[in-house]
Amino acid sequence: MSEKILIIDTSTEACSVAITHGEALYHQQDVTPRSHTKMVLPMVDAMLSKANLTLKELDAIAWGRGPGSFTGVRIGTGIMQGLALGANKPVIGISTLATMAQQAMDEHGAKDVIAAIDARMSEVYWGVFKNIDGIATLVGQEMVVKPEAIDNAALEDTQYMAVGTAWSAYPALKDIANIEVNTDILYPSSHAMAPLAKAQFRLGNAVDVDDASPVYVRDTVTWQKLPGRN
Repeated sequence: MSEKILIIDTSTEACSVAITHGEALYHQQDVTPRSHTKMVLPMVDAMLSKANLTLKELDAIAWGRGPGSFTGVRIGTGIMQGLALGANKPVIGISTLATMAQQAMDEHGAKDVIAAIDARMSEVYWGVFKNIDGIATLVGQEMVVKPEAIDNAALEDTQYMAVGTAWSAYPALKDIANIEVNTDILYPSSHAMAPLAKAQFRLGNAVDVDDASPVYVRDTVTWQKLPGRN
């Protein structure tokens, strides 16, 4: 199956765009805090040009639906929404935590991964993932949690690779369970979203843009659709 999927992520300090076209993958990423709004659309144009595709020729648009920076997730969701509406394409939301776990599995052969992003306010976005048939699969649920509230006992019997920014922001996390911290994978990357996006597309999980929304984990944050799309 030769899926043509545009993938966008602006959920953290990294701004990342990729296109998967069959076995080919075109990818660009820059760590540029506060510059995502200026960079993401030129990056989309550049990747479409490299892949020799137009928006109309895509099968779907995937995006990093969170959790992450509130502003970054909103930017990515808004860009996804505008592109999908303009090209009349279905969309696929990809977990940013699962993305980092997927990269650890693809590049380092990890079987069990804890992905954790600094959520500010002395909290972390937290997800535990298992490699099932090559895909990072969530164990339990994603959550925002204070480091001291994490249930160590539930993690005692497994060796985990740890990825994300939370491990340097909260050094005490390294004492949890049996953990090997990977300092190379700090942010989600659109190229690591590709296997997840393709898997979801093949399962028929691409949805209409009106049915797509970001995932903030924190319940106090809401997302407003474009005017007239309620």
